[in-house]
Amino acid sequence: MTLAARAADRNLAATKASPSPDYGLLGPDSVAWKVLSRPGGLVGGLLSLMLQALHPLAMAGVAQHSDFRKRPLDRLERTSMYVIASVYGDTETAQRTAAIVKAMHKKVHGIDPVTGQTYSAEDPDTQLWVHSTIWHSLLVSYRVFGGSLTPEEEDRYTAEGVPIAELIGLPANMVPASIAEMREYFASMDSHLCMSPDARAAIGFVLNPPLTRELLVHQVPIRLFARAAVALMPRHIRTLAGLEGSRLVDAAAITALRPILATVGIPQVERAVMGPIVGHKTVSLKHDALRVMASR
Repeated sequence: MTLAARAADRNLAATKASPSPDYGLLGPDSVAWKVLSRPGGLVGGLLSLMLQALHPLAMAGVAQHSDFRKRPLDRLERTSMYVIASVYGDTETAQRTAAIVKAMHKKVHGIDPVTGQTYSAEDPDTQLWVHSTIWHSLLVSYRVFGGSLTPEEEDRYTAEGVPIAELIGLPANMVPASIAEMREYFASMDSHLCMSPDARAAIGFVLNPPLTRELLVHQVPIRLFARAAVALMPRHIRTLAGLEGSRLVDAAAITALRPILATVGIPQVERAVMGPIVGHKTVSLKHDALRVMASR
C-alpha cells in the first residue's frame, strides 16, 4: 500500500472514530504547510517551469500538447491548484485533483524532436523531474523569502513530498526523501538537460511575457517574480540556459521583490493580485489552511 493510500485510510479511520477534520495527506503540523504558506511561492513556481523546460522530454510534451502561448495563465493555474490542493486540501480534494492531472497526462505522448526519443507524461522519470523541480524550488524560494528551516526540517519537507508524488503514480522508492537525496538526484540529471529552441522560447515566455490582453495587467508582478526566480537558479544551470548575470543584479532583484511580497502577504491583496494569476480557488484553499494554522 502506498503512503498516499495509507494516509487516506488513516483519515477515514479518524473520521469514523471522531468528527475531527480531514487535513489531507500532510496536515498543519507538516513543514510543507509552513513552506507553502508564504507569498513567495510563485517565485518557486516560475523557477520550476524554467527548470522543466531544460528537460527535453518534459519540454516536448509542453511544446506539442500545451496551449500555454495562447492561454498561459491556465497552465499556471492548473499547476498551482494541483500543488496547493495536494498539500492543503482534504484527502478527497487531493485525490480528485491528482486524478484530473493523471487524466490529462494520458493524452500527452509523442516523439521528442531533440533526442528522437518517445515521450509520455506518464513516464515515471519525466514525472520525477517535474515533481522534484516543483517541490525543491518551493523550498529554495522559502529559504530566501520565507524564513529559515533547520536541516532536519528541510529533510522532513523533502520527505513530505513523497506522498504528494505518489498521488500522480510515482513509486515512493523513486522519490528523493531528504536534501542529500535531492541533491544527488539533481546532479545525476545534469547530463540529461539541454537548451533546445523550445526551451529557449518557453523560458523567454516566462521572463518576457507577451503584451496580450490576458497578461497586460499582470506584466509587472510576473516579470518581477520571474527575475527573482532567475536569481535563485543554480549558476551552472543559468549558464546552460544562457541566463548568466551578475550577483549584484540578482541581489537587486531579490531586494526589489521583498516589499512586494510583504504586501502580497496581506490576504485581501493576495486575493486581488495573485487570484487572477494562480486562480482564485487556489488562493482560497490556501487561505483556509492559513486560518487552520492560526487557530492552533
